[in-house]
Amino acid sequence: MSRRTVNALNAAAVGPYSHATWAGDLLFCSGQTPLDPGTGKLVDGNVADQTRQCFDNLFQVLEAAGLGSDDVVSVNVYLTDMGDFGQMNEIYATRFSSPYPARTTIGCASLPLGARIEIGLTAKRQS
Repeated sequence: MSRRTVNALNAAAVGPYSHATWAGDLLFCSGQTPLDPGTGKLVDGNVADQTRQCFDNLFQVLEAAGLGSDDVVSVNVYLTDMGDFGQMNEIYATRFSSPYPARTTIGCASLPLGARIEIGLTAKRQS
């Protein structure tokens, strides 16, 4: 099977992986940490600032694939501190409209480069 991948110029990767891979009409986006694609460094600030950057990066990947936020069907959020849930949730609510995608939020011990949050998602090409 040959992979059909998507890589966005305005999103960063911290390892040997593609930003997203197609499987039929589904686009599986790799998790994005809050890296500024211009500097390759983590965005300074609170988890709200980091959440915005994660979504900025992910939406660049969606755009490179010809998709948008309305095509997202599932989101996975990883937080190093579940106390940040409220701030993350406030930003999340501004990035999608009802009906919202399915979502899982997981607390974890640590993330690459010391990020406080990582977000991955799955989108579907509309028929």
